[in-house]
Amino acid sequence: MPSVTTNSRPKPFLDPAYCKGCLRCVEACPKGCISPGTRINPATGLVPVEINLEICNGCGLCISACPEPFGLRTSPATPGAELEREFQIKDPSKLFGRKVVDLHESPGLPDEEIELPACEPLVLKGTYAAAIGALLAGCRHVFGYPITPSTEGAELMAKILPHLDGAFVQAVSEVAAVNMMYGAGGAGVPSMTFTSSPGFSLMLEGISYMIGAEIPGVFVNIMRGGPGLGNIGPEQADIKLACRGLGHGNTHALVLAPSTPQEMLDLTMEAFALSFRYRNPVVILGDGYLGQMTGQVKLPTHLRKPGRPAWAVWGDRSHRQNLICSIHLAEPDLEEHNRRLNAKYAEIASREQRSDLYRCEDAEVLVIACNTPARMAKGAVEAARRQGIKAGLLRPISLWPFPGDALAEAIRHVRQIIMVEASPGQLENELRLTLSHAGIVPPPIAAVRHFGGVLPQESEILAKISEFREALA
Repeated sequence: MPSVTTNSRPKPFLDPAYCKGCLRCVEACPKGCISPGTRINPATGLVPVEINLEICNGCGLCISACPEPFGLRTSPATPGAELEREFQIKDPSKLFGRKVVDLHESPGLPDEEIELPACEPLVLKGTYAAAIGALLAGCRHVFGYPITPSTEGAELMAKILPHLDGAFVQAVSEVAAVNMMYGAGGAGVPSMTFTSSPGFSLMLEGISYMIGAEIPGVFVNIMRGGPGLGNIGPEQADIKLACRGLGHGNTHALVLAPSTPQEMLDLTMEAFALSFRYRNPVVILGDGYLGQMTGQVKLPTHLRKPGRPAWAVWGDRSHRQNLICSIHLAEPDLEEHNRRLNAKYAEIASREQRSDLYRCEDAEVLVIACNTPARMAKGAVEAARRQGIKAGLLRPISLWPFPGDALAEAIRHVRQIIMVEASPGQLENELRLTLSHAGIVPPPIAAVRHFGGVLPQESEILAKISEFREALA
């Protein structure tokens, strides 16, 4: 009489906590071992399936059909504690031998600089200048959604990129655009978007994910009047959003504020280098006038050919184990991740302060302005000097980090600060916060402010400066 052999194939194990009751395994089982459940799992509120292992032949079709990675699994050899360990939720960075590459590890394939032939200056509007700056920085992937007054930059990219083996994708929304940037940046590819205030608001969740996952990307935000839809006039009321509100959690990004089309090109080009240096988004904040005004622009002597960073998720053998994510399920791990982010923010704050000072050496009245209002402010300072008033202009180019070192030096002999801005004091708030952290008590602060698409004028800035002399008389 032949001996009876037992089926040695492993049989499935069901963890009810991971079963959603989709019934795919019921349909896949050829032996009818699995049936719809009849009891609600109190831990999940769902109804898991029920398994009869007595007639199971261990074919594994149910495991293949289960969409949950920890729902149906092969039973381990020994139950108990080992079984409990197998079905614990695991951090993505610890699965499958994946690794999170440190910011300061080898850069991988380095960038190259290619010499540009000499050419005459161009006359460009601000958004076009930013687009050309991005092209010269090696950006060949642009994702966006049309919104006035920034659309022309995206339109120019849509025309040029197909001729440069690049891609412009008009996404279905700003939410989609920022998540496309997440994918491109995660692959180590320079990418950017053009947007304006309402669109930038929609991108904040994705920006937070990019900051958390340490993904580069450049956001050109041409600010317009708000809140809500507002209008398409120039405003500066996104400063608080860019400097203090980039989505949920512990988020910061370099915020650069150009004031001319030339700076739109130069700072956009530089933004890509900074974004990859720190593995962090960079925001270019312009206003509606700056996006549309034209000016003379000189091209640089070199363009950049991007390399391939060591941390990129590129899909080839040398990058195959890399992981890009912002998930840290264990509280100590997330705390450590935030400590690393804080260290990076501190490095940015100490190294990347940028400002432009005009006639500040002996200034008793210091005017502070950025973007287009800084142009009116400079004219007012020149007019005040002709009247014998010692006025100077400090133009912050980096709004985060605010140029506190230059500010502390500039205000040593200052008796009056005048803030000039097209917002309800958002630039002033950055100044006051910077001085407060430095333990510096500022001189009296006055303001020239406009809202809703109206910009401060040179005449009213000069009038405010003149009030200082009258107060001393």
